[in-house]
Amino acid sequence: MFNSFGNILRLTSFGESHGKGIGGVIDGFPAGIRIDMDFVQAELDRRRPGQSLITTARKEGDKVEFLSGIFEGKSTGCPIGFIVWNENQHSSDYDNMKEVYRPSHADYTYKVKYGIRDYRGGGRSSARETISRVVAGALAKQALRQLGVKITAYTSQVGPIRLEENYTAYDLDLIETNPVRCPDPVKAKEMEELIFKTKGEGDTIGGVVTCVIKGCPIGLGQPVFGKLHAALASGMLSINAAKALEYGDGFKGLKQKGSEQNDVFFNNCGRIETKTNHS
Repeated sequence: MFNSFGNILRLTSFGESHGKGIGGVIDGFPAGIRIDMDFVQAELDRRRPGQSLITTARKEGDKVEFLSGIFEGKSTGCPIGFIVWNENQHSSDYDNMKEVYRPSHADYTYKVKYGIRDYRGGGRSSARETISRVVAGALAKQALRQLGVKITAYTSQVGPIRLEENYTAYDLDLIETNPVRCPDPVKAKEMEELIFKTKGEGDTIGGVVTCVIKGCPIGLGQPVFGKLHAALASGMLSINAAKALEYGDGFKGLKQKGSEQNDVFFNNCGRIETKTNHS
């Protein structure tokens, strides 16, 4: 089972949904970067479950504990180890799943591939694994600040409810003002109501997350198999339930001739959309 992502900067994650904790080791992080622990925790708080009626009811503090690689508030260049202890797992809630494989989940695949599966909350295939990505991402954001790179993401669609314009038409400072993290307050309310209604019916619904990267240096990536958008796709599509990715204008570009796309490309080349199949 391979659990690492990245080359120059590499994250190896570990842990299960109902194990003792979720954590990771980051290799290749540059030395001398001042680490804002409050920022890292704030990023974890954004993904923390149990914050509203439209998320999972599981209650977790999700406090990160760094084990190595940081001294006197700065990175040392050594591997950065960290862990978030699980505190509110109720494994008995999943006893009825021992012999039942959930549709669209990794239950059956794990059993066939490894001959064993952790039915408690999905084990390794649980979305709780994203804790490791959030911590690593929060640290990477702080390193990228020195290069003038800024990364912002927001919900642009839930089911049929979608933002019609690209990111330049919205005030991205409004993202954190609602539970669905949409920069349009009216659409956000509609999305929230739809998710709540769908959850009440015992069902799920998908959506789209749009990511905007500003200040990205020219020349990142490799010419063939290591293209920047290929690496981004690899990382994004490894996220639980992510089923599609558009880079720039994606398939919308099919409606235009090449001569018409230059302005569109330079206006939208840093926008990435990831579609998920459930809320």
